[in-house]
Amino acid sequence: MKLLYVSLAALLASSAAFAADLPTKKGAPITPEKPSCFSDLLHYFDSSPADCPLSAYGFTFYATIDMGVGYETHGAPFNATMHTGVDELLHKYSYRSLLLPTPNGLSQSQVGVKVKEPLAYGWSVVAEVATGFDPYGFQLANGVGAMAQNDGRTFLNQSANDDSSRAGQWDNSVAYGGFSHPVFGTITAGRMNSLSLDVVNAYDPMGGSYAFSPIGWSGKVPGAGSTEDARMGTGARYQVQAGNIRASAMVQLGGYAQNNGSGSDVQFGLGGDFGNLSVDSVYSHITDQVSLGIYNGPIPAGLPSNAFTATLSNTDALMLAGKYGWNQWKFYGGGEFIRYSNPSDPHSGGFTNIGGYPVFASGITSTAFTIPENFFAFWTGATYNFNDRLSVTGAYYLYYQPSFTHPGDKCSGNTSVVEPGFAPLGTASGRCAGYENMFSAMVDYKPLKRVDLYAGVFYQRVSGGLATGYLEPDNFAPTVGIRVRF
Repeated sequence: MKLLYVSLAALLASSAAFAADLPTKKGAPITPEKPSCFSDLLHYFDSSPADCPLSAYGFTFYATIDMGVGYETHGAPFNATMHTGVDELLHKYSYRSLLLPTPNGLSQSQVGVKVKEPLAYGWSVVAEVATGFDPYGFQLANGVGAMAQNDGRTFLNQSANDDSSRAGQWDNSVAYGGFSHPVFGTITAGRMNSLSLDVVNAYDPMGGSYAFSPIGWSGKVPGAGSTEDARMGTGARYQVQAGNIRASAMVQLGGYAQNNGSGSDVQFGLGGDFGNLSVDSVYSHITDQVSLGIYNGPIPAGLPSNAFTATLSNTDALMLAGKYGWNQWKFYGGGEFIRYSNPSDPHSGGFTNIGGYPVFASGITSTAFTIPENFFAFWTGATYNFNDRLSVTGAYYLYYQPSFTHPGDKCSGNTSVVEPGFAPLGTASGRCAGYENMFSAMVDYKPLKRVDLYAGVFYQRVSGGLATGYLEPDNFAPTVGIRVRF
C-alpha cells in the first residue's frame, strides 16, 4: 500500500508539472504575411510611389503618363510639340470649337531618376534628372518649338503654342546635384524649379494642373512675371529647415547664353508649418526678363523662319500662399504681385533665346514699361476628400491689371478688328485696366493608388485691356483623363 501511495503521488506531481507547461489561454491566430508590393501588378499599382519606390543602390526611377480627351468652345488644334498639347487657357488666336486629345491634364508626363546616397556625419549626395514629354507622340516638351512651328502664321492658321521654360531640352524638367544634411540644410546646383514654381505646385488647389489651373498652365505666375523663369537653367539653391520654419535662397548663374530666360534672377523664400496650417512666401528680382512672341503674319524680310520677338523687362514679384486642413477638407489661397519696368540692358544687338532660337534687334521691345506695369494674381479653392480614393476640388483664379497707359493711349472704345469676321474686343490699348476671371472644378478617383481617373471643367473670360487683340472673349474646356505613376 505504501508503494501504491508513493506511485500515485509521483503520478499526480508529474501531471501537475505537465499541466503547468500548457498554455493558459488560446494563442493569437497566425496571419499570413502581407504580400510584397512587387508580388504582382495589382499589388504594385495599389501601392503609392512613396511606399513602394523603384529604388536600388540609392537610385530611384519614377515616371508619369497622363492622357485624356477634352473639348474647347474656343481653342486651337492639337500640337504634339507643345508641352500641354492644347490651349485650355484662352489665347488671342483661340476661336474654334474642337474635340481634342488632351495630354498632361493633371500633371506633366515625364520620366526621371532621383539619387540620395549617404556619405558620413549625416551628409548625403542628392541629385535628380527628369524630362517631360507628350504621351501621344513621345516628343520632348517644347513650348518654344511649338511657337517656331507657328511663326509667321496668322491667328486663323495657328495651332497650340506658347512660351515656356520647356524648350525641348533633354533636361526640360530638372537636372541638378548637391549635398543634403538634416540640420545644415540642402545645397544644389543645376537646372531647377524656381522657388515660386514650387510654391504654386504646393498651394494651387489644382496642384499646378494644365487642364484646370491657369497658374499651372501658364508659367507667368510661377515664373514671377514670365514663364521662361519658372525654371533656372543654371541655378544654385540653398534651403534649410529649423523646427517648423523653413528658409531658402536661389540665384541664377549666368544669363541667356547659359539657357536662361533672363539676364539675372534672385529669389528668397520663407515659410513654415503650424499644426494644420502651412504658409510660404517668395520674393523675386529678375533683370532683362524675356517674354517671347512670334510674328503673327509675314516674318520681316531678311529674318530666318524661326526668328522671334521679345519684350524685355526688369521684374520684382512677391508671392504669398497658404493652406489649411480641417477634417476631410483642405483650403487653399494665395496671390502674387508683379511689377514690370524697363530692362537694365536693351540688348540692342539681339540674343539667342532658350532652345537656341534667335531674337534679332528688330524684334526686341525694351521700352514697354516706361510707365511700370503692376499685375496681380489671386487664387483660392478647396478639396473635399470623401475617402482616400475619391476627392472633389473647386477653385477660382483672378488676374487683374491696373491701367498703365502712355500718352496717346485710349481706354474708351474697342481695339481695331484683328481678323475679318471677328468683333473687336477689349479696349483700344492693351495697357488699360483689365481682368481675367477663371473657374474650375474636378473630380479625382483612384481605383488604385497609382492610377487617377479624373474629370473636370475650366472656364475663363477676359475683359478690358486683358482682352485687347483677342478673337473670342472666353473658353469653356471640359476634360477627362487617366494618370498613371510609376
